[in-house]
Amino acid sequence: MRSDPPEVFIAEDEVVLGRLLALHVVALADPREFDAEALRRVCEALLEERWADAVLEWMQASGLAVDGYADEPLWTERDLDEDRTAMEIRMARIFED
Repeated sequence: MRSDPPEVFIAEDEVVLGRLLALHVVALADPREFDAEALRRVCEALLEERWADAVLEWMQASGLAVDGYADEPLWTERDLDEDRTAMEIRMARIFED
C-alpha cells in the first residue's frame, strides 16, 4: 500500500490478496473518513464479499492507492539456493566482456 511507511502484503494469488486487503486495510478504516455514500458502497461490497470492489471503493473514497503485482515470483530457498545463485551469478551480464 502506498503509505508512509509503505505497507507490503503478500498473498498466493489475487483472490487471497483481495481478501487480505479487505480484512486488514479496508475493514479497519475509520468510517468517519468517508462521506455517507462512499461508506455505504464500501460496506456493501464488504458484506457481499466482493473484495476487489471493496478495495477499489476504499481507494476512491480514501484517496490512497494499492499497487498489485500478481505475476511477481515469490522466491524461496528451494528456488534460489546457494549453488544455483553461484552458478547464475557467473553468467550474469555484468561479467560480459
